[in-house]
Amino acid sequence: MTSTSNTSSISNNPARPVRVVIVDDHAIFRTGLKADLDPADVEVVGEAGDVESAIRTIHANEPDVVLLDVHLPGGRGGGGAEVAASCQDLAPEVRFLAISVSDSAEDVVAVIRAGARGYVTKTISGAEVSGAVRRVAGGDAVFSPRLAGFVLDAFGTADVAVRDEELDLLSARELEVMRLIARGYTYREAAKDLFISVRTIETHVSNVLRKLQLSNRHELTRWAGERGLL
Repeated sequence: MTSTSNTSSISNNPARPVRVVIVDDHAIFRTGLKADLDPADVEVVGEAGDVESAIRTIHANEPDVVLLDVHLPGGRGGGGAEVAASCQDLAPEVRFLAISVSDSAEDVVAVIRAGARGYVTKTISGAEVSGAVRRVAGGDAVFSPRLAGFVLDAFGTADVAVRDEELDLLSARELEVMRLIARGYTYREAAKDLFISVRTIETHVSNVLRKLQLSNRHELTRWAGERGLL
């Protein structure tokens, strides 16, 4: 199966399991995670426990999503970020979701810079991991709530405190969409800028307004301006 057919079959048949490679240096964690994942959503097609074997396994299997620990032995010492960066020739068909005990800003930013589409901590349930895998496979960015602020701060998309509780309600993608719409972009312009469909933009805007308890984009612009997001 080629990487192109992987992505095509996910979009054309969203009910099929997402093909996943698990990369973690603790075999007992890999075993436990496999047992917790929903088999209706996720099919584990490979495993690896260090940088070199991870790169080989990912290239050999071309999964839809790689569940990637950030601290791994081997390679040049770059851990999960090194794995993600070394597999960018498979992008965008193969996407990376970091999963780690670490919630440090340094770890989050390093693996996102290397190409990961999201970052969750190992405190979440198997069902939540399965849902995150499905969303990443579909093109969304997924973060544990408090970690999204690290990404916003590091990539210059907001000058706002990480602990803003309202901001934590939004996913990383919703934050991107919110900022563009609040700046006055049309739905079509925002879709073009983010390489997603107008319908997806509409869905994100609807979710943002609902979560923030706002009525329209004019209120959204005022809300964003008060938080230095424009």
